[in-house]
Amino acid sequence: MTGWILYKKNIEESYETQRLVEEFEKQDIKVRVVNPQDVDIYVDRDDRKSIRVGGKARPLPDFVLPRTGSGTTYFIKAIIRHLERLGVILINGSESIDAVKDKLYSQQILGQSNLPVPKTLLVKHPIDVEFVEKSLNYPIIVKTLSGSFGAGVFLVENRKQLRQLMRMAEITKPSYNIIIQEFIEDSYGKDLRVFVLNGKVVGCMMRQSTDDDFRANITRGGEGIPYQITEDIEFLSGECARLLNLDIAGVDLLFNNGGYSICEVNSSPGFEGMDKYCKTNIAEQIVTYVKYKLG
Repeated sequence: MTGWILYKKNIEESYETQRLVEEFEKQDIKVRVVNPQDVDIYVDRDDRKSIRVGGKARPLPDFVLPRTGSGTTYFIKAIIRHLERLGVILINGSESIDAVKDKLYSQQILGQSNLPVPKTLLVKHPIDVEFVEKSLNYPIIVKTLSGSFGAGVFLVENRKQLRQLMRMAEITKPSYNIIIQEFIEDSYGKDLRVFVLNGKVVGCMMRQSTDDDFRANITRGGEGIPYQITEDIEFLSGECARLLNLDIAGVDLLFNNGGYSICEVNSSPGFEGMDKYCKTNIAEQIVTYVKYKLG
């Protein structure tokens, strides 16, 4: 059994990629970390030779594990789709990665199935402030449609801040698509990160801000606390993975009036914090799942 991990940076920069390589090697599975920039694809009758890595034709792997997250460009998606067409097992697949990369689309899928999601607006430049204010009360959350680790997420307290932020966006990033969501006050500075594998929750932690930031991401200085997996957490997180057809999912839940709202779902979730605070071994569980899926 052989596999590729698609990852854009040096392996030394990623705890997750290093741990996956270690666990695959422990179980005698040959795995190669492949930078998408080193890949060339072309359409030809001899499909099995229609992909090259580092300028050379390479045997196709049995599976590919994309770890490109919100940085998944059109080119990377084309590689993933091409590998799928050639019969390579993708964990996760191209359609699932597409769905979660678009935060609005994934919210539409989840909301359509009556799961609790924050009220969300898609806005365009110039922004219709009156429409926003008729739909939502301040404070509000402003997000770019793609992003991770809390980047591109802003808490806006009033009309003046909203106009200033939108004016800055028009000048610096006029092509950015932006959504505005209701602010869930109960979850200020804290949320839940739930790791789902093959439809089952394998880890859950509460993330807390340590500097009064409304975001609780570990990568922004937050800390994690192991959190008991309840029936509601199991159900909501499992349904997110099922509806978005994700083998691996990171589900972020917001505390809301004694229950939970779904903040967002990730197809390439980090798990360094989960391993550190919850004493899990996510990489080992992923490798076990890959072996199961490939039979």
